[in-house]
Amino acid sequence: MKTITVVNDYPVSADRLWALAVDYDALGKVMKGIVSFEGLPNGRAHAGQKLDVRISLFDKFPKQEYYIEILECNDRERVLTSNEKGAGVKHWLHKLQILETETGSRLIDKIEIDAGWLTPIFAIWARYLYSARHKPRLNLLKTKDCQTG
Repeated sequence: MKTITVVNDYPVSADRLWALAVDYDALGKVMKGIVSFEGLPNGRAHAGQKLDVRISLFDKFPKQEYYIEILECNDRERVLTSNEKGAGVKHWLHKLQILETETGSRLIDKIEIDAGWLTPIFAIWARYLYSARHKPRLNLLKTKDCQTG
């Protein structure tokens, strides 16, 4: 088991960042070119959702089954927790939290990973994956179609 944490700051309100972070369409956009999803719903995440999706890394590797359960999606606290597994991962517990800052907001991703003997490799992948979301998310927050908050 390994836990990694990735922190990114954004020059927008915490509410605006939260609206983007829990939107499935936005997730597809910020992951474009890294992970593609088949079967991801439209709209936003909510507690109790159980998603059976297929993922492909870099749109090059074969699609693999992946399961996501949204354990918590608290709008007031701006916390989303998901339990995930598949594609070689036994346990992937992701907690996303958004906090107000003096200059906007901070998104904290904390991921607890168990992939057996491959855990260290998946931990490196997770750090890359959640860090790579920052720039596309910033770009998406600048667009006119992201006017929440």
